[in-house]
Amino acid sequence: LGVPFVDVVPTMIDASIPLTAGEWEEWGCPNEEKFFDYMMSYCPMHNVQKAAKYPSMLLTAGLHDPRVQYWEPAKFAATIRHTASDDSIVALKVDMTAGHFSASDRYKYLKELAFDYAFLLSQLGIAEGKD
Repeated sequence: LGVPFVDVVPTMIDASIPLTAGEWEEWGCPNEEKFFDYMMSYCPMHNVQKAAKYPSMLLTAGLHDPRVQYWEPAKFAATIRHTASDDSIVALKVDMTAGHFSASDRYKYLKELAFDYAFLLSQLGIAEGKD
């Protein structure tokens, strides 16, 4: 999940985060009960189920992302790891130099894309070194 917006309600309540107050027109303001309840119904962080089976996932973040703060995918990874009932892999990769759109130069972008594909191929069991 590339830069997943998983902790919807706490983020949308905080008007100090860039773009948040402007999003209230489209999303609704979670300070109002009807919007709060609606957002909680689909907020991934608040809908993780204990003992559920989740697929392996690669969560990515950029340390300097002003839109989706790095702690959102970190919290989500910790929550899934704590509650999942199986041995699925929950990998978290935080780029310490990136913002929301990650790599801006072509070669770094290709390196990150290769990393994503390597994770996918490993989960499909067809990565190099596996029989």
